[in-house]
Amino acid sequence: MQPLKYLAGYPEHVQQQVRTMLQQEKLGPLLRDKYQQPHTVRNDRQLYEYAQELKDRYLRKSVPLGKVIYDSKLQVMKHALGTHTAISRIHGGKLKASREIRIASVFRDAPAEFLKMIVVHELAHLKEADHNKPFYQLCTHMAPDYHQLEFDLRLYLTQLECAQPG
Repeated sequence: MQPLKYLAGYPEHVQQQVRTMLQQEKLGPLLRDKYQQPHTVRNDRQLYEYAQELKDRYLRKSVPLGKVIYDSKLQVMKHALGTHTAISRIHGGKLKASREIRIASVFRDAPAEFLKMIVVHELAHLKEADHNKPFYQLCTHMAPDYHQLEFDLRLYLTQLECAQPG
């Protein structure tokens, strides 16, 4: 039985359904039918503007975003979907805080809903460091279907991983 690392926390019957869909080559078409809309966020400048729009809409009082970029060094299959870092610098006797968000470059070609889910997740870390109840409440405030998108993103990553040769 092949391990499904992106679905490791889900019940065995759910994992078995996914394995069956993979064997029958139904998972990819299902996701393509459900998420047909590609996004137009192609470069780092557009990604910054996209994240800033969401931040301005939902998190106006949070620390400023210093940088939001696609990161080709983030290996989704091995590490993370995105990262957030806090950078503090002393500037003229004052401590300036800035945040950087890095999104794995595989999401340049992902459906629009998945990019939004990843950006929402990383923005939520501006207010909540841990993956706790307030964190997920903030995520669902910014994206009401957050939990479904997170699950479908896990299916998408599973499909990508299983489709890779070797």
